[in-house]
Amino acid sequence: MPQESFLNEKQEIEKQIQKLERKMRSLHTRQRRPVINSIVRSMQEYEITPEEITQAFERRAKRATTASTAPARYKNPETGDTWTGRGRPPRWIVEAESQGKNRDAFLIKA
Repeated sequence: MPQESFLNEKQEIEKQIQKLERKMRSLHTRQRRPVINSIVRSMQEYEITPEEITQAFERRAKRATTASTAPARYKNPETGDTWTGRGRPPRWIVEAESQGKNRDAFLIKA
């Protein structure tokens, strides 16, 4: 009898999990819909083609793989975030400098 009760409870929990997962997918879809609509409106307004978007994604992916090969030169000791020193400085560097801290304080020492 205890084994049967255990199996029934397990099945009930699995049903609840499936229901929650469906609910989560539905919520995710509802959140994405207005974003997608906004993107499509902008594409129409600026006459941007799907091919141009694809090319932009490919360029960005290529740039990301190139940038990721550069070693990190700076590290945020609070969060562990790093920065190579290339491109725009991350928010944590900008905020620290606005508070009078020197960027060199975040240099990773070899």
